[in-house]
Amino acid sequence: MDVGLILGTGDAHYRIDMEMVKAAEAMGYDSVWTSEAWGADAISSASWILSQTSKIKVGTGICQMQARSPALMSTTSLTLQALSGGRFILGLGPSGPQVIEGWHGVPYGKPLELIREYVSIMRKVIAREQPVTHQGTHYQLPYAGPGATGLGKPLKTILRPEHPLKIYSASISPGGIRTAAEICDGVIPVYMDPSNYDAIGTYIDQGFGKTEGKSLQNFDICPFVTVVVNDDIEAARRPVKENMGFYIGGMGAKKKNYYAEYATRLGYGEAASAIQDAFLAGRRAEAFSMVPDELVDKVALVGPAGHIREQLATWKQAGKERKVSAMLCRATSKEALEILAKELF
Repeated sequence: MDVGLILGTGDAHYRIDMEMVKAAEAMGYDSVWTSEAWGADAISSASWILSQTSKIKVGTGICQMQARSPALMSTTSLTLQALSGGRFILGLGPSGPQVIEGWHGVPYGKPLELIREYVSIMRKVIAREQPVTHQGTHYQLPYAGPGATGLGKPLKTILRPEHPLKIYSASISPGGIRTAAEICDGVIPVYMDPSNYDAIGTYIDQGFGKTEGKSLQNFDICPFVTVVVNDDIEAARRPVKENMGFYIGGMGAKKKNYYAEYATRLGYGEAASAIQDAFLAGRRAEAFSMVPDELVDKVALVGPAGHIREQLATWKQAGKERKVSAMLCRATSKEALEILAKELF
């Protein structure tokens, strides 16, 4: 099982802690992951890190699909692969309508159709078998819709790929996981209980059934895992509860929230409903406090070093069974990096 380091989206004064990145590389971490919201972008950050490292892979967790055309994302990825010697991994996601329509000013679209079209176009660009054409709901190549000149022509990228490119999709919804298993090289769940693989594995198997040659041996499952080392376990759990409470409680309507549905599949349906009720009523602190300690301990690594080492046993077993290909760890201290390296490498 590989281990990666996740970087945050940053704040108003964006910086990358290259000391942490280089420490992770020296310890043997497999990858480091950038992200984007409506501040710093994931690609510039990935480029910066790749230029200052020599072994560690760099992935995007995630790039917002609607912000870049599939052709641009393809050539951007191929460029980074060429310059880094094949160390780039592309993680994609549809984000949410608030960001896509409010920030980028383009239609949110239908996420499952969108990723299917997006990845299909990217595969055609990378294959270079013929000039790229595509006629879909979200993309048309050449474009012939309103405002078109009629002069568009199918093109084939000048770049000749030297390294294979892995494309991951971030998802926790049943349809999103199925689609990722069918058309992508991996999936990035926002969190995962390694002792309850079926919560996502059921849909991965369904996706495998729609194509040929796909299995856990060639498909990567790479969940985000928050790591907080603190002798005060309640304090260590707090940021995880705040994050999970925000998503379970507020990222969607009462009857349409993928994070609440996911928590239900993990066995915490009653808690998820109560969290939603409190959050949507404006009682955020109460909602955060309702996130069960047990759920936090299953999806994150928090507390004293000894407690974290105990938690890692379940992750190690999942890794042996290929039910987790890589733990993408959100760690903020070298102590956390060292604990994971000692236990997992």
